[in-house]
Amino acid sequence: MQLPASVPLKKLLWVLLCTCALLPAAGYAQSWPVRPITLVVPYTPGTGPDILARTIGLRLGERLGQPVVIDNKAGASGNIGADFVAKAAPNGYTLMLTVNTFVITPALFRLPYDPIGDFTTIGKVAEGNIALVVNAQALPVKTLDELVAYVRARPGKINYGSPGSGTPQHLAVELLKQRLGLDMVHVPYKGAAGANTDLLAGQIQLMVLPVHTAQPFARAGRLNVIAVSGENRSVIAPDSPSFAELGLKNLAIDLYFWLAGPAGLPREIAAKLNQEITAIMALPEVREGLIKQGLVTSTGTPEDIAATIKADIERWKKFIAETKIRAD
Repeated sequence: MQLPASVPLKKLLWVLLCTCALLPAAGYAQSWPVRPITLVVPYTPGTGPDILARTIGLRLGERLGQPVVIDNKAGASGNIGADFVAKAAPNGYTLMLTVNTFVITPALFRLPYDPIGDFTTIGKVAEGNIALVVNAQALPVKTLDELVAYVRARPGKINYGSPGSGTPQHLAVELLKQRLGLDMVHVPYKGAAGANTDLLAGQIQLMVLPVHTAQPFARAGRLNVIAVSGENRSVIAPDSPSFAELGLKNLAIDLYFWLAGPAGLPREIAAKLNQEITAIMALPEVREGLIKQGLVTSTGTPEDIAATIKADIERWKKFIAETKIRAD
């Protein structure tokens, strides 16, 4: 074959090599999946990410024709599971479902992975509101104004608990302290169970809880719900005011959950997963089942959740540096 004189041979060979390199990836994506998929949850069974993974995994497996196996790799505030996924082959067979603790840990730990560069975002799946609650007997207040007045009259005397330093629940209260000018003492626990027990016993007076966790105790008169996160009232707790309604706008302390894979995940696979996840989360039985667990379905593009993750990593880095918060 006679080559045009105007085309350098080296340049032509380079173009041909690059074109050929793309062909196997495209063919691979079209045949995927041909074996079971592992969906890593960097937290323990029964947590929000685990509930979502099991809800999604069963239906995703049915739609793709291959089982989706849930693998709980808990520890180090989600960093163990995230590191496993970051180092996995980007072939669509190792995925992760996580929560926005992921955007806080870069400010608290020396991570073995790049939270931006080592992952391919696939799509957001759900949100969860949290409620600021007080022990009804230990702290006799029912509104935000009453709480602010009570705490300001007793600087350093009111204790609040969290599942641990650097958790979203801890930072939510610290953000409220900053915005409202409050002086309260943080009591970190090794997980939510001990903190919840001591809150109900009155050993600590105040805490942030998932809305669905707080509601039964509020109905029983043991906890008072002061406000719920979000710009609007929660569909799970429509009788409780939102912080925005009370004048505290743009707190952005809701929990949110998303699906991701390792960096380099073929674009076709990521797009296919986003399409399937969006369809699954739109199913009425999925929406209704998750609401009972305190979770609201919420989907979007990979670019949307990637932008949120990046912005929140920077936001929490700045806040944690200002407040000098440290991990346990």
